[in-house]
Amino acid sequence: MSLKIFWRLHQPLKRTQACGFAVRTLNGLNSVPSNRLNCTTVASSASTQNPLRDWRNGHTSLHYHRCLVKRGVCQRPLFERLTPLNLKSSLQMRLQSTTTAIKSVLKQGGMPGKRTFKGPRTKQPSRTNQPSLEEDMMQCIAYATADQYHLPTLCHDLIAHGFVEIKEFPRDASNVLVMRTENAAKPYDSGTIFVFREGSVVFWNIEEKTIKTVMRILEQHEIQPYEVALVHWENEEINYTVGEGNSKLHRGIFLFNEELDYDQVVLEKFAFSNALSLSVKLAIWEVSLDNFVESIQSIPEMLKSGQRVKLSRAEVMQKIGELFSLRHCINLSSDLLITPDFYWDREDLEQLYDKTCQFLNINRRVKVVNEKLQHCTELTDLMRNHLSEKHSLRLEWMIVILITIEVMFELARVIF
Repeated sequence: MSLKIFWRLHQPLKRTQACGFAVRTLNGLNSVPSNRLNCTTVASSASTQNPLRDWRNGHTSLHYHRCLVKRGVCQRPLFERLTPLNLKSSLQMRLQSTTTAIKSVLKQGGMPGKRTFKGPRTKQPSRTNQPSLEEDMMQCIAYATADQYHLPTLCHDLIAHGFVEIKEFPRDASNVLVMRTENAAKPYDSGTIFVFREGSVVFWNIEEKTIKTVMRILEQHEIQPYEVALVHWENEEINYTVGEGNSKLHRGIFLFNEELDYDQVVLEKFAFSNALSLSVKLAIWEVSLDNFVESIQSIPEMLKSGQRVKLSRAEVMQKIGELFSLRHCINLSSDLLITPDFYWDREDLEQLYDKTCQFLNINRRVKVVNEKLQHCTELTDLMRNHLSEKHSLRLEWMIVILITIEVMFELARVIF
């Protein structure tokens, strides 16, 4: 019996799960170290320091140990290295690790349920650390809010709200509605609004309150509107001023000749606005393409690992329809690939339009988008061919089974 007790007393130290105290145990039994503490004192001090230990986990072992105490075989359970300093450092380490884990989760994924956008495709100097506008500097802002606007009803609605239509505008620019307002942000130029049928609007020297009013009016005449957060994220903001010299785009700022009459200034603003409207529309389509790519990005990995692609024929055809609709919008229904006919006999306006498109990197962005579209088209064609082969193989097996059944019936008729 004494040898058995001696063997139990020399078992290795183990740490409890709760507070990390070193305890000499074997199957839940405590040993007798050299420095002894009373169990009642330990429990009271631990409760005052708010320890994390759960005594219910060791209920069986403590009950067995009490029996040994009553028999005089073993003394009360004792703990080693139980000091306030160790307890405080242990709790600090756990708190620090928890805080680090929370920070890493927030850094990687952000708050759940909140959508975050990638970096904007448009040039927006207001989102950088740009200094405040100078006294004679005004602002031009472009938005794309929907696929299309219904211009006739929109014109009547804007006139009813106090805006004035500029009717002295060339007839070959039939896809735009030009409005004038007295609510200008600065007195150096009149406020002008260009509303394009393709779903974009450009504000020149318009105060913020009036912009919000026009945006609310546009919501009633939109066809296939875009997400509000996306509209305000993918916009264009460029400053402009009026001075001496020819009108041009210089270092990201529009410069207008102060000697020009009002009609010519409106035409030059239209050339700049046309390029800005194309840029914001292209930005919306780039976001749509990114969403499409994210929806099919798992297919190549599944094919690479030999897994089964869980897409039905209807889903694949839907993806193909989305892809071709996007290609149609970019390459056929817009002026991204060619210069509009409006500028054929207006070389001065064409130079302003081309210069602005070059500044906004429209040609390069269109090229990148078409390369992505080509890759997505190849992937969707691969999926369609794969499903067609599976369908053909299924039909062949059905034919083979039907022929086999027919042969069996013929054999049975001949035998019997």
